[in-house]
Amino acid sequence: MNTSRFTAGEPAVEITRVEPGLWHALDDGRVTGRAETTTRPDGRVFLSVDAWHRSVFDQLAHAMLAALPEPLHTVVDETDDETLAAWRQAGFTIRRREWEYAVPTDPRVTGPARPVTIVPAEADPLRELDRVVRAEVDATVGWAEMPAEVLVRPPDDPAKYAVAVEDGEYVGLIRVAQVTRLPRIGLVAVRADRRRRGIARALLADALGVLHRAGIETASAEVKETNEAATALFDGIGARRTNSTLELVRHGR
Repeated sequence: MNTSRFTAGEPAVEITRVEPGLWHALDDGRVTGRAETTTRPDGRVFLSVDAWHRSVFDQLAHAMLAALPEPLHTVVDETDDETLAAWRQAGFTIRRREWEYAVPTDPRVTGPARPVTIVPAEADPLRELDRVVRAEVDATVGWAEMPAEVLVRPPDDPAKYAVAVEDGEYVGLIRVAQVTRLPRIGLVAVRADRRRRGIARALLADALGVLHRAGIETASAEVKETNEAATALFDGIGARRTNSTLELVRHGR
């Protein structure tokens, strides 16, 4: 159990909305906590609160909830018991769990993949593949079930992507993002009519190989626990689960 997330004591603070999506907790003019909102591409609004004292956390959360329309979301490390309890007390419930993976890049660990033509992406055919993939998502699970890395808007930088090509068409794509100290596998997607042919594994093997040749031994990825295909893909290349995060939601009342 994480017992050091909040310190003891209940300082008297004043909550001030500094900007439309930013609140400060002030103790004699000194900022002792802050809260902010992030709107993801699919329109979901996520909250975050940074405070040393639980009472300050509660006051900031209360101010946000009073000012914002629901539903509202937040993400918590599953091992952070105190923060999880604080959000639950504020009326949030668990919506989904995502596994965090450490993904090896060494091809001797990840194993062989089916030969597939993988090339750097070009803007126009990449946008067309993105349009097809987004339409398939809209027609099936919907964007609310997709992780944050799956962008609703079309890709604006083809250099961030590699694509799989069959019969002269783009049939799958991968994006690797350098968002932390570890590169993150942000997205692997294959057209519905080309799945179960090893294309996703080939895309992953290619991206990991590029990282390995650059001297990077490990990448990271997040997979929704109920996504059996993605779980099997990462388990099959020797990735190991290192942690899990919970998405919480508070629905309108």
